[in-house]
Amino acid sequence: MSDWEPVPVLAALNLQGLVDFYTGKLGFHCDNFVPEKYAIVSRGEAEIHFWACSDKYVADNTSCYIYVTEIQAVFEELQKQTKVSPLREMPWGGLEFHLIDPSGNLLKFGQPVQ
Repeated sequence: MSDWEPVPVLAALNLQGLVDFYTGKLGFHCDNFVPEKYAIVSRGEAEIHFWACSDKYVADNTSCYIYVTEIQAVFEELQKQTKVSPLREMPWGGLEFHLIDPSGNLLKFGQPVQ
């Protein structure tokens, strides 16, 4: 295998509720759903898997980084749908903002500064 494509697998304290958040607020599409077990959502090239989890500590200590193009547009879109951090330039040379989903998973969105 020469090409690798990592896929985040995040904890879901309420699987149906989390899928509803990602599809209703973040613009993802539900590709697969096994009630009370597992779900897969996608948006563009981004794919995120969720596993049903009852331990809030796990979700509160899990994160995912999503590279985007046109971060200003993504920021403005998501800011209308849910609470997000301010968009800011990071010391390592990227623009970034984040949000925390209803299970407590941290999602960071970033774009390298050109």
